[in-house]
Amino acid sequence: MTDATWQWDETLYAGSASHYSIGRLPYPPSLAEAIGTALDLDGTGRLLDVGCGPGSLTLLLAPLFEAAVGVDADQDMLVEARRRADEVGATTVEWRHLRAEALPADLGTFRVATFAQSFHWMDRPLVAGHVHDMLTPDGAWIHVGASTHQGVTGDDPLPYPRPPWQQIDELVASYLGPVRRAGQGLLPAGTPSGEAEIMQAAGFTGPTRIEVGGGTVVERSVDEITSAVFSLSSSAPHLFADRLPAFEADLRRVLTSAARDGRFSERRREIVIVIWRP
Repeated sequence: MTDATWQWDETLYAGSASHYSIGRLPYPPSLAEAIGTALDLDGTGRLLDVGCGPGSLTLLLAPLFEAAVGVDADQDMLVEARRRADEVGATTVEWRHLRAEALPADLGTFRVATFAQSFHWMDRPLVAGHVHDMLTPDGAWIHVGASTHQGVTGDDPLPYPRPPWQQIDELVASYLGPVRRAGQGLLPAGTPSGEAEIMQAAGFTGPTRIEVGGGTVVERSVDEITSAVFSLSSSAPHLFADRLPAFEADLRRVLTSAARDGRFSERRREIVIVIWRP
């Protein structure tokens, strides 16, 4: 990160890993289909998923490759990733606990490297340079941009009310303050931009953009929205310290009042696939 107001620390997602499976909408199969088609994947080669979290994207894409490696700096995320892998019988995936900045870490070369909602937390020029040199000549870097905790805003009629995200944000701010929290630091200007310039400087060409998966209506429960809130770095459980029980009680009261029969509806956001070539 080049933003002098924030530096990565290991508490960034502390306590969030177990909330991903409940609170984050899964990536749709159409995401894997689009990537497989765009890159003409045939089950050979290796996948490197950097900042893999609990393996949401790793496990979706692993069948497109002969082997996959998921890398993350949060040990609890990898515990969740291994649990998920065991559930689906994924035996070709290796999980490594390390920061992206420590690559290549003797991991070898890869056909594809993916970054899903993760690159902005890293020393981007350093990581881009390292990963560029880890890709095969016919390889690709894929950035997956998505907001899987929350659907699209709107006022079109849905089967159930939309989650009260503005009230949720206001409640979080009342506990944690108006400036976005991230680990032990603050992000007053949000996460950094300028990705294209960094990729080009590292020797990548492109990009190619593909959009998939938007518009589908999904139902979500009070428990799911509660976990969606706790899955965010800006409202990770550790940030509330001893006020966590009080915050969760207040959050559930807001959600229960806004729901109908304990249910909400949302439209999925589109997922953007950005492909760069080394």
